[in-house]
Amino acid sequence: MYRARTFNLPNMLTYGRILAVPALVVCLFWPQDAWTRWLAFSIFIAAAITDYFDGYLARAWKQQSALGRMLDPIADKLLVAASLLMLVAGGTINSWSLWAAIIILCREILVSGLREFLAELQVSVPVTKVAKWKTTLQLVALGFLVAGPAGDDVVTGITRIGLGLLWIAAVLTLYTGFDYFRAGLRHLLEEDRRGQ
Repeated sequence: MYRARTFNLPNMLTYGRILAVPALVVCLFWPQDAWTRWLAFSIFIAAAITDYFDGYLARAWKQQSALGRMLDPIADKLLVAASLLMLVAGGTINSWSLWAAIIILCREILVSGLREFLAELQVSVPVTKVAKWKTTLQLVALGFLVAGPAGDDVVTGITRIGLGLLWIAAVLTLYTGFDYFRAGLRHLLEEDRRGQ
């Protein structure tokens, strides 16, 4: 039974997303080669699609598991963080847009720490619809940016569109991060009051 839950299709999609991260990083090591950008783009799109389907299939087929719930946000954060770092290293994200990347990375670290703290208090903070929109927008923005210069050769302005979407995602990231922080702070203050 445990083995069946560990290797069900939703979890396999999550494992695939995690394994896609090093492959994406390797492709983005050569950011000026068009063929590696398109390969990176294909890997990224496949990984981003699994982000939707693993959760959807787990709910639809009643195959939700503790392992899946733990690994899904980790896979998301690995994909986003690795993509951002490689796009910064390759120069696709530069200048003022670095701030958008910093905001997104800092929020991911803050929310991860907050969730870990709240888990110790046995408090669950559900994912809001705005947070789901934020994740979707981040993935769309990063898809444009992973295509980057190779995409600009096909359709002018792909990188600019990606950077614009990245800023919108950063604003949503601030909003949802503040939302999580406020909820966490409320539980933290309640815990401190109980301890007195």
